[in-house]
Amino acid sequence: MIFSPAEAAPTLISYDTMNEQTQTILITGCSIGIGYTTAKVLREQGHRVIASARKKEDVQRLTGEGFETLQLDLAVSGSIRRAVDGLIELTGGRVDALFNNGAFGQPGAVEDLSRNVLREQFETNLFGTHELTNLVIPLMRRQGHGVIIYNSSVLGFVAMPYRGAYNASKFALEGLADALRLELHGSNIDIVLIEPGPILSAFRKNAYALFRKNIDAEHSVHRKAYQAMEKRLQQEGPVVPFTLPAEAVAEKVLSALRAKRPKPRYYVTFPTYLFGCLKRLLPDRWLDALLRKV
Repeated sequence: MIFSPAEAAPTLISYDTMNEQTQTILITGCSIGIGYTTAKVLREQGHRVIASARKKEDVQRLTGEGFETLQLDLAVSGSIRRAVDGLIELTGGRVDALFNNGAFGQPGAVEDLSRNVLREQFETNLFGTHELTNLVIPLMRRQGHGVIIYNSSVLGFVAMPYRGAYNASKFALEGLADALRLELHGSNIDIVLIEPGPILSAFRKNAYALFRKNIDAEHSVHRKAYQAMEKRLQQEGPVVPFTLPAEAVAEKVLSALRAKRPKPRYYVTFPTYLFGCLKRLLPDRWLDALLRKV
């Protein structure tokens, strides 16, 4: 079955008709983009949002906007533990939902990725997220319920060239989430994966800075491909069709929070629906040929 763009577009929720019980939600990566937008949307719906960010200046800005805040660097265990201690102090240990959103993307060909660069990608996108989740689960077990939402990606189940580090971290994240969902059966703690495709954010800008910092493009056999990639990373606005605003992800988070039985996966954007379908239908080499053109 092939999905049309209309089918893939997010369903706009009539917020005024909702009368949901207030939930306490911790969100990582709230400085900009999806995390920031989701924090605002959930707060507007009456939920208690604990917004976290890595940089002190971003935490101060969020505090100035009226959010309850925590400083949380997913690459540092001590920061994660201090943030959870702060969460317990703020809420008395209540956390109805955790939105694991904080992440970044390191571009570059797989053969140009050093061990340290790949490790840095995993420290935030996987290891830190895993550590935070494991510290929150006991709180949810004690209260008898919870929802843990992971912000993954279409690149969490479909690989694309020059995105190997990010692909690997999101593939691994989905594996952990799927296993955790099976292990938590009967606990009243739900595990949800949000899988966006192209979303308007500062993701490309940050990725370009990391590319310049960590990849020796000039001496790479991929230097011609990198030239085209750098142009794309520096381009303002959408670079591919069907790009949606960050609110599209926030709407899926809201859907998961409202559901009595949340779905294991929520696709966002037409490309995610399309590639989810094609991955199930096409032989690997056919899909490879398509992805090389993309």
